[in-house]
Amino acid sequence: MAMASLTTSSALLNKSFLPNRSSLSSSSTSHSRLYRFSSSVRSRFPSASIRAVALEPELNETPNSDKKDTETQSVKVEETQVFACPVCYEPLMRKGPSGINLQAIYRSGFKCGQCNKTYSSKDEYLDLTVTAGFDSFNEVKPITTELFRSPLVSFLYERGWRQNFARSGFPGPDEEFRMAEEYFKEAEGGVLVDVSCGSGLFSRKFAKSGKYSGVIALDYSENMLRQCNDFIKKDATFDSSTNIAVVRADVSRLPFPSASVDAVHAGAALHCWPSPTNAIAEICRVLRSGGVFVGTTFLRYSPSTPWIIRPFQSRILQNYNYLMQDEIKDVCTTCGLTDYEDIVQDSFIMFTARKP
Repeated sequence: MAMASLTTSSALLNKSFLPNRSSLSSSSTSHSRLYRFSSSVRSRFPSASIRAVALEPELNETPNSDKKDTETQSVKVEETQVFACPVCYEPLMRKGPSGINLQAIYRSGFKCGQCNKTYSSKDEYLDLTVTAGFDSFNEVKPITTELFRSPLVSFLYERGWRQNFARSGFPGPDEEFRMAEEYFKEAEGGVLVDVSCGSGLFSRKFAKSGKYSGVIALDYSENMLRQCNDFIKKDATFDSSTNIAVVRADVSRLPFPSASVDAVHAGAALHCWPSPTNAIAEICRVLRSGGVFVGTTFLRYSPSTPWIIRPFQSRILQNYNYLMQDEIKDVCTTCGLTDYEDIVQDSFIMFTARKP
């Protein structure tokens, strides 16, 4: 996807769109460095192209600084392929500290040079939905989506709700994580997006593994993301340098440029998506060539479900997109993914496919 020249993009990124935080103009030597992911594992994928420029602050921003301080202060502006505008998919310009971590993203402002839309972390997450910044409009989603926007469901998700999945054959978070890691081996060192992350149960596990240059916990539910942020802040193993970001976005309108992500995980999510076909098509779009998609969900019936009750069960579950094993494979292949594999246990299925 074509990028605007740095000079033009920098001019577009004026001071007015940024969050009103003094930290954006604070002096820091790290602000003059180019953006780089930090990881102990070398990626097999080419890194995203990034361009940056250090902008000298206006004189009226440093009235109490001497000449030396004024010369050394700078606020970096980046054109990066980590995040894209959800409206036009152009890479966003970023002004603020570098890095995929909570503190750096909170202190940054983002702007699309193409459609002039701005984005920031005004809450505990970076809002990259099409409706970000709207005050008088609230888009209502299907009941399967709205349910998980509830504060009560978000609070209970890791406090009993998720544990009930074992009744349907889910092996448990630790084993599911181990199984997913086997499929993600070739994506180590790259960027992993955990779509429909909920309260960040698996996002935190991927970040703690240290195998990825960045982990993006992504969900549409504001309350789930607040829970995710809260769990991260209370976990002593995380610090400000941990490469994890919390982002609000729609799975059918992912805020990433095409062919920019190394791995996508979707745990117990597909059945909640309004359109699994549109969502998987989007996942295929953002994956690099060779990128891996791993998901888990509930099957409409388990292999042991008697045929006589299956029609009645379908009616009861009609508000959810519970698919069957062959249907999931068809959706993945139709959307352009290859090398499909799956593991089935009762109503649990883990499936994987890759971008050719």
